[in-house]
Amino acid sequence: MANQEQASAQSDDPVHCAFFYGTLMVPEVFNTVCYNNKTVPDIIARQHKFTPAILHGYIRRRVKFADYPGITEDAEHTVFGMFAEGLTKANLDKLDYFEGAEYERRTVKVKLLEKVGDVHGEGNVEGEEREAQVYVFLLEQHLEQKEWDFEEFKRDKLKLWTRGDHIFADCDPDRPATVAAAV
Repeated sequence: MANQEQASAQSDDPVHCAFFYGTLMVPEVFNTVCYNNKTVPDIIARQHKFTPAILHGYIRRRVKFADYPGITEDAEHTVFGMFAEGLTKANLDKLDYFEGAEYERRTVKVKLLEKVGDVHGEGNVEGEEREAQVYVFLLEQHLEQKEWDFEEFKRDKLKLWTRGDHIFADCDPDRPATVAAAV
């Protein structure tokens, strides 16, 4: 195990950044997906940094009959989420598998938040713009017309999503998320 941890921490892979707007905003869910455990050794945890951010030009909706959201393009809206730094290619491969064929991974620009406002975004102070990978939902007809509720997810569903033995129902190794050409 120590050699595996050391290899992960000292990987020569280039690091990547992503914008998470749903279940993956919780580091324990990210860890469960990428490392099969909600807690990881400090040497691994220090590789990743999560910063509040905003994605302009998209809207987040709850996926019908699911605990998670999807985003689609919408010029009139913004999506609050987390800018995650320090991802490896292996992390992206696991995330592609986790997100599945319902999503397409795209490169977007997000604004880091210097100050986080209320749940409606009032009081947000935007800062530096950064490039990130994001998973865009492909099946708009499978989205509800209401916003996905992050607080409800944390309160009612988080425990289910951070079990190392949990197998996510929609994960199909033969149908990972597609990757769009970089912008």
